[in-house]
Amino acid sequence: MWYAAVAAGSFRRYATYQMATVAGVFTNTVFGFIVAFTYLALWHERPHLGGYDQAQALTFVWTGQALLATAALMGGGLDELQERIRSGDIAVDLYRPADLQLWWLSADLGRAGLQLLGRGVVPMAVGALAFPLALPGDPLTWGCFLLSVLCGVVVSFALRYLVALASFWLLDGSGLALISGLAGMFFSGMLLPLRVFPGGLGEVAQLLPWAAVLQTPADVLVGALRGGALVRGLVFQAAWAVGLLALGRLVQSAATRKVVVHGG
Repeated sequence: MWYAAVAAGSFRRYATYQMATVAGVFTNTVFGFIVAFTYLALWHERPHLGGYDQAQALTFVWTGQALLATAALMGGGLDELQERIRSGDIAVDLYRPADLQLWWLSADLGRAGLQLLGRGVVPMAVGALAFPLALPGDPLTWGCFLLSVLCGVVVSFALRYLVALASFWLLDGSGLALISGLAGMFFSGMLLPLRVFPGGLGEVAQLLPWAAVLQTPADVLVGALRGGALVRGLVFQAAWAVGLLALGRLVQSAATRKVVVHGG
């Protein structure tokens, strides 16, 4: 199929950047240690903060490092699409016998797969060797975790796709991309688990789409979501994925009725 070939091609493309992957693994691992020791101090003073014990909190740290590049929590991944919209090359893409949104979703899934293997597994393994993590021992939980990661990547793509489409109307979409990246870092739980957020802020944050990108997969892995709560978490992710992809299709339709190339 077209889209499987696009995903495979994207995987091979990112696999060629071996030094960048090694540098990313090193960076994720170093930051993992920094954040982990910070969490150790915090959970020493406040045991069971947010409903996590110390091992679960540490697992959350290393899950975040594993998914930082996988789910593009800081943005990016669709910079090429933004540039093609800005330059007008997107007109060529619209003539292809393939759906624009599915094409870029397939490419992003290929990118995410490589990042999960390249920059996700090693930091998690190092974290597991250095700290007592609350990793599951049964294959079913790992399977649910990978399914949750997939849903989170799709939600992340849908958000970034909407930001990229804004370039149809903006001369420069980098500002919006920066704001989106900052929102993703804060509301995904990357800086601090959303369960730790106080009062109404925490309740609202856990309902936003960014929570589906990291908070939900991490909760699945550490065992905070089980049984009915696990099903509701996966449904929450799927609902945001479907809703945002549908919104992206509407925006794409509005943008491509009349393609305007900036400057002429």
